[in-house]
Amino acid sequence: MIKLSAVIITYNEENKIERCILSLKSIVDEIVVVDSFSTDKTEEICLRYNAKFIKNPFGGYIEQKNFALTCASNDYILSLDADEALSEELKESILKVKSDWKYDGYYFNRFNNYCGQWIYHSNWYPDRKMRLFDRRKGEWGGTNPHDRFVLIKGGTKKHLKGDLLHWVLPTYDAHIDKANRFSTIAANEAFKIGRKASIFTILSHSMWRFIKSYFMNMGVLDGYNGFVISSFSSYTVFLKYIKLRQLNINEKNGRKRKKQKHSPQIAN
Repeated sequence: MIKLSAVIITYNEENKIERCILSLKSIVDEIVVVDSFSTDKTEEICLRYNAKFIKNPFGGYIEQKNFALTCASNDYILSLDADEALSEELKESILKVKSDWKYDGYYFNRFNNYCGQWIYHSNWYPDRKMRLFDRRKGEWGGTNPHDRFVLIKGGTKKHLKGDLLHWVLPTYDAHIDKANRFSTIAANEAFKIGRKASIFTILSHSMWRFIKSYFMNMGVLDGYNGFVISSFSSYTVFLKYIKLRQLNINEKNGRKRKKQKHSPQIAN
């Protein structure tokens, strides 16, 4: 049977981290928490359950998760966020894998709880995530804030039964805050790689996101919260592109000022 390390990144998660750790205790051999200098009781709770607690400055979700992998004692990793927990069926699936590890990575469905309601549609389920893997067979990639574990070329994977339970957002106010934070991160990442945003881009991408979530991904079947989720999804895309456009404008204006500053002056 392989040795399995659970790895979690945290920042001020005192209301969530205990549930996460308790779901892991019976199936992992080590719990590693990499924390971005929380100011609440996150550290106290983690140490209560004998977790290895490491503090590291937050440089991005991808960067922090890759650092966290290096802190584990074992090569076989189960990666969770603090607002997640394992269902009983998923625990059983992981225990079977521990006794007979055959693939480089294992993925499973994430089941999201939004404002007290479990969401079955709206592009939020099955929401497949690879969170059980051999760290030697890949690394965290994607684009912040949407990280994902990427296997090396030719890496093998398998789907496991059971859900990863995710208490994603407890209130609409929390969703507003998250939309603002995540859209800023996404805009900055897009700007770094030279992306542009026209008014057409802003309109088309945000409108398409609502149509896809509410109609194509059947958010309408999730009732009122399906409508809210689809609307916030569109709103987040809208914020991302208006922020990106502003970054483009600021860059353009900066070049103009620099050019004017260094242009030759003609004497009268």
